[in-house]
Amino acid sequence: MRRCAVAALAVRENGPPVAAVLALGLAALAAAPLRAQQRTVDAERHSIISVAAARVAPAVVSVNVVRRERALPRTPFDLFFLPPGSEQIVQGLGSGFIVSGDGMIITNQHVVAGADSIVVTLRDGRTFPARLLGADARTDVAVLKIHGSGFPVAPLGRSTALDIGDWVVAIGNPYGYLLGNSEPSVTAGVVSALGRSVLPSGDESGLYVDMIQTDAAINPGNSGGPLVNVAGQVVGVNSFILSQSGGNVGLGFAIPIERAMRIARDLREYGRVRRGWTGIAIDEPGPTSEAWRRQPGVVVARVAPGSPAATSGVLVGDTITRVGDHPVHNFLDWEGAQLVLEVGDSLHLALRRDGAYRFVAVPAVEPPSELAPRVAVDGLQLITVTPAIQAEKNLPTGQGALVVVASPAARQGMGLGPGDVIVNVNNADITTAEQAKQLLQYYQSHGGVRLVYQRGGATGFSAF
Repeated sequence: MRRCAVAALAVRENGPPVAAVLALGLAALAAAPLRAQQRTVDAERHSIISVAAARVAPAVVSVNVVRRERALPRTPFDLFFLPPGSEQIVQGLGSGFIVSGDGMIITNQHVVAGADSIVVTLRDGRTFPARLLGADARTDVAVLKIHGSGFPVAPLGRSTALDIGDWVVAIGNPYGYLLGNSEPSVTAGVVSALGRSVLPSGDESGLYVDMIQTDAAINPGNSGGPLVNVAGQVVGVNSFILSQSGGNVGLGFAIPIERAMRIARDLREYGRVRRGWTGIAIDEPGPTSEAWRRQPGVVVARVAPGSPAATSGVLVGDTITRVGDHPVHNFLDWEGAQLVLEVGDSLHLALRRDGAYRFVAVPAVEPPSELAPRVAVDGLQLITVTPAIQAEKNLPTGQGALVVVASPAARQGMGLGPGDVIVNVNNADITTAEQAKQLLQYYQSHGGVRLVYQRGGATGFSAF
């Protein structure tokens, strides 16, 4: 209203020429902010999408995996014509990104699980056979290595600097071998949530805690690719989606880059993740229970004898309400604290016992399972289950031979995998890993093996 009154006064006092000039001037003034705004929008458009993608895309790779899997009958005719022990070749696909000039690549563990061979394709079309340096099912992180030097490296950022609503870009190779070239696909969205924890489902072993949630489209084949901020820095590793249809519905999740890099460094240097152990096992509700959402902390179910927790005064029945500065509402919060615990660290715990609070510092040491001697037999590596190892691995049984490594051939032939506990071989109860080895070797040359194993509280049987 104020600008209209000034314009009318100028027309009456100065006549039409001045009015025309003034009208042109006002039009120019009105247009100037629009032009400036357009330039700003153009610049922002390039910085958010183009520049971010251009910085990281050269380091994004396609991960092609070949697995041998037991062929299962699909029709009644297969029951008669499919030879026993038949195998089929299955191809898998995922993404990854290069984090060092000598060819170290980060991807998801589920992308390369059970792989017989892995081939990596770069953006420029070059292909390289890849070697698996290590994989961690607990965090769903794996590290590959290709031979060479001078590879493009993805710039790394900080997931801790993200805010909800920030623009992010997901880069990967969905349906990679079905497309005509090796150029990665780019999708954009925002950070939907931070610190998201998701319950594993089915037979998943990964713990998806403290994740980055985004609505950037993530589709099959994107797993293992980078999530990138507007500065063109990797802030996460795209891992999975929540979807009833199997396609993207705007619920994608990425592993924070700090966690992925810490896991990658351990896998490259030691071939395993050096997690600290305190000797505490907590009560975990079942997967269908809603109690975990309402727990005021987590309850200590077991304390391993002689463990750091035992010597620090932690007792069965204590409720852990805080780890350091972070409140513990449920077992997902507790697991999140365990994932980043390194040997030599200390857990500063707030415990509630008999209505009173106690505060203890529990040092983290090398896990008993890593110190136990390993026994190798037919593609398996076994260790003897002890009370400390039972508490560490949260095993349902206190004796037997724990499988810590299983080759693809052993998985197929015996049906065993890491985490399984062999408790009986041909009606003989197993108490040590060495006993399991001797019995397996003896009966394989004397008519076959029938074994019983424990897996996640359930009993399984295998004959070969």
